[in-house]
Amino acid sequence: MTTHHQSTRGEPRVALVTCADLGDLDPDDRLVLAPLTARGISVETAVWDDPDVDWSSYDLVLLRSPWDYALRRDEFVAWAATVAALVNPADVVRWNTDKRYLAELSAVGVPTVPTSWIEPGESWQPPAETGEYVVKPAVSAGSQNTGRYDLADPEHRDLAVAHVRRLSDAGRVTMVQPYLRAVDTEGETALLFLAGPDGLTFSHAIRKGPMLTGPDLGPDGLYKAEEITARIARPAQLAVAEKTLAAVPGGTRQLLYARVDLIPGPDGEPVLVELELTDPSLFIGYADGAPDRLAAAIATHLACRA
Repeated sequence: MTTHHQSTRGEPRVALVTCADLGDLDPDDRLVLAPLTARGISVETAVWDDPDVDWSSYDLVLLRSPWDYALRRDEFVAWAATVAALVNPADVVRWNTDKRYLAELSAVGVPTVPTSWIEPGESWQPPAETGEYVVKPAVSAGSQNTGRYDLADPEHRDLAVAHVRRLSDAGRVTMVQPYLRAVDTEGETALLFLAGPDGLTFSHAIRKGPMLTGPDLGPDGLYKAEEITARIARPAQLAVAEKTLAAVPGGTRQLLYARVDLIPGPDGEPVLVELELTDPSLFIGYADGAPDRLAAAIATHLACRA
């Protein structure tokens, strides 16, 4: 399926990549269409696994909402490798779609949420100490297959073990993290960076409210609903974000966007939850001028490829 928003011969052509369930894009992404058209850029929406799409016909192929890839990551990564004009590029997609990148970032000094990794076939028992923990797959999107477990509750302990076993039986790597209680009050902070002439530049920040209320109870849609508000980024958060981005393999000049998700750790200092370089919501509807800044970032990458 390809939706033609504008198709004037001679204009640079950009595909905004989505999935079949969001064939007309996420509403936030649609905010960039008018600024792109105003710049004389032809914009089309294309589904990543549509065999009828000629990806080579586009000057730029921008990943936006291919959020059904989690159960088909190998297929998605293989597809990305065939799209020469893809941003963010295929090497980044391969690295960033498996959250084991967090271990690499931690190893170079980026403050991250402590994480245990359970390979398929490995057994796991909850730690003896009580407390709340998060269980989720290393390859996931939209908080799918993610649960919160209170280990003081025997039922929750059993459910956490069952959750890990379910992921293991499906051949998926599991990650287990302590639940950071500050998210219940402070929320999660997402810092958004967009490309400019001199590389990635901070654009805006948002607050995401707490989302995990208990154990994973099975499929609940393509993604979980989020409570989003605008937020002013603090210097300590920006410092962690810059340190995180400095550790991206291949550098950041190849990136059109980046999202750095942070939560206060036990000492109140921000720690990295996720670095989103593949298909992050950019929340451009929550900051004045952000749709135009995204359009400018796309124009910058088009100019680099001209």
